[in-house]
Amino acid sequence: MLTLERARELNNSMVTEEHLRLHALNVCYAMGAMARHFGGDVEHWQAIGLLHDYDYEKYPEEHLQHTEAPLLAAGVSPEEVRAILSHGYGICSDVEPITDLEKSLFTVDELTGIIQACARMRPNGITDLEIKSFMKKFKDKKFAAKCDRALVLKGCEMLGMELRDVAELCIEGMREHAAEIGLLGTGA
Repeated sequence: MLTLERARELNNSMVTEEHLRLHALNVCYAMGAMARHFGGDVEHWQAIGLLHDYDYEKYPEEHLQHTEAPLLAAGVSPEEVRAILSHGYGICSDVEPITDLEKSLFTVDELTGIIQACARMRPNGITDLEIKSFMKKFKDKKFAAKCDRALVLKGCEMLGMELRDVAELCIEGMREHAAEIGLLGTGA
């Protein structure tokens, strides 16, 4: 089973840009919260989240096309690789998310970008970000405009959950690691 330590090694071998490392960590910690919600293995779900954009920095136009073979060769299981590939469903992958882990990854990938943007605008960062504030920003299409809200909503539908509930879980998961992911705010 993919450990968080091994996922870090593999991710660090490919990802050097700080913003991409931060995104991977945001997804990692949001996935930990989703694992707790679904009764999954927190560290395993975090490891999958951390590694989800393995090939993106080197192959942004061919994202996920350079993921399967190297990760399998590195000892990542076919099920774990499948989960990673599923987050690009309908965009750059035809692997449909089926498990709760896969559906969660599909959903939180974009969602964490909006949460991060919200937190960065606040004096206390994510430490006091309330769901009401997040929902207001989510509805504003101009805010964090590059984050695909339709994908987030599609993911929530796959999970059978309300956006508000998924976002609350992700905020909590990210909040626990606010210092590491640079979301303590301007007052810190």
